[in-house]
Amino acid sequence: MANIGLFFGSQTGNTQTEAEIIQKEFGGESAVTLNDISQIEPTDFNNYSYIIVGCPTWNVGQLQSDWEDFYEELDNIDFSGKKVAYFSPGDQVGYPDTYQDALGILEEKISGRGGKTVGYWPTEGYEFSESKAVRNGKFVGLALDEDNQSDLTEERIKTWVTQLKSEFGL
Repeated sequence: MANIGLFFGSQTGNTQTEAEIIQKEFGGESAVTLNDISQIEPTDFNNYSYIIVGCPTWNVGQLQSDWEDFYEELDNIDFSGKKVAYFSPGDQVGYPDTYQDALGILEEKISGRGGKTVGYWPTEGYEFSESKAVRNGKFVGLALDEDNQSDLTEERIKTWVTQLKSEFGL
């Protein structure tokens, strides 16, 4: 199987845990390499044709701090020819006006640098009022909510990884 680079930032550990579950669903370390965004260089993205980005929406619609620190570095990366998928934990009840905004912010930047977005996810089953991550009625990636729907996380990841395998052409 092709090597996939999963780049994540995690404040409370939820995003890292979800990244590890995604890695396991793909088949482990031989299939997906985990990269903590606070520990990488922009050139590390060059090692992969398939990229997964994990970033929680923090505070009121903001990027997680490590992604915020790295954000301007994205301008120096050419994502042309790369398929990019996104996932994010968020809180749809506490922050219904900014639910999953981090997904939308990163997807807009990376797709503007040539990345092809894959892994769109339905908005059904969520209760929120606004999100920068919704395009054409779907989230630009897997929306997770450990605060209010943690019981759905593993099943959502399984379904999404099956979808990604197809969209990555694996």
